[in-house]
Amino acid sequence: MEEYGKILIIAMPIFLLLIIIEKSYGLYIKQDHVPLIDSVSSISSGITNSVKDVLGLTITFISYEWLVSKIAIYHIETTLITYIVGFFVIDFYGYWSHRLSHQINFLWNKHAIHHSSEEFNLACALRQPIASFVNLFTFLLIPAALVGIPASVIAITLPLHLFLQFWYHTKYIKKMGVLEHILVTPSHHRVHHAINPEYLDKNHSQIFIFWDKLFGTFQEELDTVPPVFGITRPANTWNPIRINFQHLALMISDAWRAENWKDKFTIWFKPTGWRPENFEEKYPVNKITDVYNYTKYGIDNSNKLVYWSITQVMITLLFVSYLFSNIAKIGFPNIFYYGFFIFITIYSYTELMDKNRFAILWESLRLVTVLAIIIYFGDWFGLNSVFPYGNILVIGYHIISLLITIYFVKVDFKNIKPVLVNS
Repeated sequence: MEEYGKILIIAMPIFLLLIIIEKSYGLYIKQDHVPLIDSVSSISSGITNSVKDVLGLTITFISYEWLVSKIAIYHIETTLITYIVGFFVIDFYGYWSHRLSHQINFLWNKHAIHHSSEEFNLACALRQPIASFVNLFTFLLIPAALVGIPASVIAITLPLHLFLQFWYHTKYIKKMGVLEHILVTPSHHRVHHAINPEYLDKNHSQIFIFWDKLFGTFQEELDTVPPVFGITRPANTWNPIRINFQHLALMISDAWRAENWKDKFTIWFKPTGWRPENFEEKYPVNKITDVYNYTKYGIDNSNKLVYWSITQVMITLLFVSYLFSNIAKIGFPNIFYYGFFIFITIYSYTELMDKNRFAILWESLRLVTVLAIIIYFGDWFGLNSVFPYGNILVIGYHIISLLITIYFVKVDFKNIKPVLVNS
């Protein structure tokens, strides 16, 4: 927990710097594929995921360490070769867990957030799930456990493997010659994120592209078929917490309304997107039928809202950095109170980004949470020992934030004229 927080303290500014460089490059060449408000939503999603992981909110029924202790045929030493073998095994594990998340209805819920952006850029790589409270894929690491790869190797290699998937979420890098036959490249991953019929459910590999070629899920990016990004049932919200549970909510609703008991049970294990017979007509949901002609979400924003949203996410990153840097000092169970505050914060300002009038209610709840924490503990998790006026600064910021939220809901949103732009 604490070690992972320290890794993220290093990784977060690197990711943010690369996102800024990508944005600057797009502006320089006058081909900007990094809308600011979309990026705020993506970074906010990354924050929720990292906080969930650092707080240890994922349950693993069978740990890798237990697997090694029970089924290992050999017990090998930790060497460079061990790490290389472990990396390949994790990539095999990653291919199949990724592919299953696309093909099984209830597993799609935890992965839909990653595909929910209607753009394709480095920021959208940060759209990672909080809905994955249970790890069901440890069994895919059985090959590593059999040969006795130490649990410490897997623990180090897994986050490295995840971070190495960041760079290829971009439209600015075209095809990369011979590397197209070895690694997952931006071209391969653009195909994976596309909703064009030609591209759906292709290119599940995470580092090495040969898994897709071996198991029949490879598709090259075609010059005649420009990728269109997103999900076929668009999220239509900037709120990453709501996106995380949209598909689950639809499945629960469909299972409840299904008259056939077989449908109530099998809906969870059917192919992704399956619904009982005639449900598309009886209980229609918004679905993209023409990928080249639909209206993208949330494009009618005032500059004031965009810049305030950027301010909010940057300040939230400061709060998160303080949490990750002081996990041991904050201690248990206080870190969960802090995590609750982060989730309320992101829910509040992304509801404002959605122009939801209830954002005032959420922002008020955030202020009440802050006041309750400071009154109960007498301090903002030890901040006063670092900065003498910490309490005043935290309370003052949240009062200002509530007043600005009221301004947007009562004044700014009423002056916005919708703009329709087709994909």
